[in-house]
Amino acid sequence: MAGAVRGPRTRSRGVLGAVCLLVALTGCSSSGNGGSGSTASASAPASSSAAGGGADRIGIKNFAFGPATLTVKPGAVVTVTNNDSTTHTVTATAAKAFDTGDIAPGATKTFTAPAKAGSYPYMCAIHPFMAGTLTVG
Repeated sequence: MAGAVRGPRTRSRGVLGAVCLLVALTGCSSSGNGGSGSTASASAPASSSAAGGGADRIGIKNFAFGPATLTVKPGAVVTVTNNDSTTHTVTATAAKAFDTGDIAPGATKTFTAPAKAGSYPYMCAIHPFMAGTLTVG
């Protein structure tokens, strides 16, 4: 049957196939996060060396500090931003070295790094499994 006429069913299948292809391609080209499950700590460097001028920052997201290790100068002002959905703290494990107190979701607080060079482990006092290190040098 050369030159057979396509029926409505064949045309519908072609349109349906084109729509499915378009949907699949749109999903592949999406630039959104799309629930990839990545966290700030996974995308942040393992350590950071401060160059001054506001580079002394710790972010909190998905129950993790980012970067996990931050190097600052003695007496530097460190800014902490809580991008998580619950309250956290940045509390040095060494008594009275530094403590932000409670940081509400979406809030930012600062603390002053110790004047003495050294390594200062810290944690969230509310969620002790969260840990990081401030290196003063």
